[in-house]
Amino acid sequence: MTQDILFALVAFSFVSSVTPGPNNLMLMASGANFGLRRTIPHMLGISLGHAFMVTLVGVILLRIFETYPVLNTILTVLSVVYMLWLAWKIANAVPPDAKKVTGTPFTFLQAAAFQWVNPKAWFMAITAITNYAPQDNGVLIGALTVAAVFAVVNLPSVSIWAWLGVQVRRVLSTPRSLRIFNITMAALLILSLYPVLTH
Repeated sequence: MTQDILFALVAFSFVSSVTPGPNNLMLMASGANFGLRRTIPHMLGISLGHAFMVTLVGVILLRIFETYPVLNTILTVLSVVYMLWLAWKIANAVPPDAKKVTGTPFTFLQAAAFQWVNPKAWFMAITAITNYAPQDNGVLIGALTVAAVFAVVNLPSVSIWAWLGVQVRRVLSTPRSLRIFNITMAALLILSLYPVLTH
């Protein structure tokens, strides 16, 4: 991989990782509701789960989708349904009369598995593999290279959103204000589906 390609991949990884999307909105909500320490498994699950996804996309899945396009459509429908359910859970994390936050933060495995139904994660993986994966050392090495860069850049990028959630929590001193925040995060999560639904 040339320096120019590496720089472009790092830039793409950072911009796509740090901009709003399902992962970051959920991390912000988790930081606000559960704190930074309890959100760490969620952050690690996103970064390492997405790196694993990038590797498989590069080696296997692009070829499968080219052969069977209907599988891509099925995955999109399942993704939308699952994310609507997550939005409902976020919106209802704090009942109006609650003194403490209900529910639990995402585990490492839940966050890693979520990447497979996250439309933005698919876009990031496919774009990175098709545009930046080096081909001179074989498909596997190319996919692993892109995955490694993404993992290194992604973790600090998504951590910003969990930290922002913690800062927001300091302002949300009442159950009502926290409920409004969670409903807002749920609405933004639904809005993040707009590019998928109009594609």
